[in-house]
Amino acid sequence: MRSMVRTSPTAWMVAAAFAGMTGLVPGEAAAEAADAPTLTAEESAKAKQIYFERCAGCHGVLRKGATGKNLEPHWSKELPDGTVQEGGTLKLGTGRLEKIISMGTDGGMVNFDDILTREEIGLMARYIQQVPDTPPEYSLKETRDSWKVMVPVDKRPTRQMNKFNLQNMFSVTLRDTGEVALIDGDTKEIRSIVKTGYAVHISRLSKSGRYVYVIGRDGRLSLIDLWMETPAVVAEVKIGFDARSVDTSKFKGYEDKYAIAGSYWPPQYVIMDGQTLEPMKVVSTRGMTVDGEYHPEPRVASIVSSEIKPEWVVNIKETGQILLVDYSDIENLNVTTIAAAKFLHDGGWDASKRYFLVAANASNKIAAVDTKTGKLAALVDTRKIPHPGRGANFKHPQYGPVWATGHLGDDVVTLISTPSDEKENAKYKEHNWKVVQEVQHIGAGNLFVKTHPTSKHLWADAPQNPEREIAESVAVWDMADLSKPKKVINVAKDSGLPETQAIRRAVHPEYSADGSEVWISLWGGKTDQSAIVVYDDKTLAVKKVITDPKMITPTGKFNVYNTQHDIY
Repeated sequence: MRSMVRTSPTAWMVAAAFAGMTGLVPGEAAAEAADAPTLTAEESAKAKQIYFERCAGCHGVLRKGATGKNLEPHWSKELPDGTVQEGGTLKLGTGRLEKIISMGTDGGMVNFDDILTREEIGLMARYIQQVPDTPPEYSLKETRDSWKVMVPVDKRPTRQMNKFNLQNMFSVTLRDTGEVALIDGDTKEIRSIVKTGYAVHISRLSKSGRYVYVIGRDGRLSLIDLWMETPAVVAEVKIGFDARSVDTSKFKGYEDKYAIAGSYWPPQYVIMDGQTLEPMKVVSTRGMTVDGEYHPEPRVASIVSSEIKPEWVVNIKETGQILLVDYSDIENLNVTTIAAAKFLHDGGWDASKRYFLVAANASNKIAAVDTKTGKLAALVDTRKIPHPGRGANFKHPQYGPVWATGHLGDDVVTLISTPSDEKENAKYKEHNWKVVQEVQHIGAGNLFVKTHPTSKHLWADAPQNPEREIAESVAVWDMADLSKPKKVINVAKDSGLPETQAIRRAVHPEYSADGSEVWISLWGGKTDQSAIVVYDDKTLAVKKVITDPKMITPTGKFNVYNTQHDIY
């Protein structure tokens, strides 16, 4: 068993804020539910840190559940037939909770027996039987107080000062060190390692392709200038205690003018100046769910920027509401609210860039919003817990344009027919917004599917699967024949690294700018050597294994050109 070591100071500060800013101090014991196991102050502090790092993203800060189950000590809900169902962590008990944490579930929760020690698993089983703490709020003033500009706009380069091929640069999350590695896609060399927030969730590109916006789970948003001789952070701001998403303004006339970032806690989004990150407005997302019930923690799950209108598409997880935020007048903000389904998570554009498809994953649906009309286009039923990342667009030989999603809770890749204005695709109209095929995957636990306009292949990972062989592998299909995988690739074996006790999860296929290569992270433990394995997309052979002692726990990789132009 491996202990939780090398925890970032930033992560600890965030966990301390969660633990202590409601009248508690870091290390003070959590409020105890009746009959709950007791915790010492030291145990409580450690458990809160682990919960923030490993659990809050799926289960929520208040533990009311979303992608993951409700983890409150006691809960009840009325069923359609009028009966009341009751449950809770107290009802499950410490022994049962330890087994669930250790072994994972078929709903997409990984096994933690190779991530946490036996003692830590026991600690977490006892901790989640306590009454959850309520973290503090975070105001516009606090946001502004956190804002820093390291290099003013007028002191930045007026042209690219390095000789890197920026279009084929990769922004790679080093999850557990709170850093981003900028890796040259041509030479496979690390050009810069930039200190950012803890566990950066995504990297987004400015419309111009000059700036990279990266946001960590600790709410720290960093702006990286790729034009500098050594790319570095030129501005940063903390937009909350827990965050996931960021994007910029892309509509003609507003290129790079504004940025928006969404917070998990507090549930709100922040609008900023696009080149300095100066906070301009904070907007709360608390409100009613699509079921007509108030929710205290409706988190901002994903944000994308439309190029059809001056709007951001902002997806609110717990309420199931999709917001179209018009940024043409920030002072008099106009927001269109579209009822979709709980619990909205991540998604991507269709091939036309008119429709945005997002997973309502705990509702087992994909919601599609028409950004041209500002209305919901469809709600499509799928298998358990769809998790597309951005999804994948390609032309199916039988059904025409489709968008693909994988699933955390089922062993299929789902293909959904999408509309097209091209005359040659008119014959596929009868299939639009229907599931036209379910492609058999190697197992449940998928996080990302990916293809490229120049590729004939569809790639899918399964890092959340509890089985080592599956979690360390990816599947590749020939899109001309999706009846079975063309090849199942064990990325861990291809890396040439020595085998470890911990599962080294193969995660997040990402194409090079020209579509000739696919990069896959091999995400090992904090004390294990991790790697990025680069494959030739045509031959499926290994081209390069990128390793470096400084490259710790790489996860998401974002190619500058593909991210800038929403190619997937």
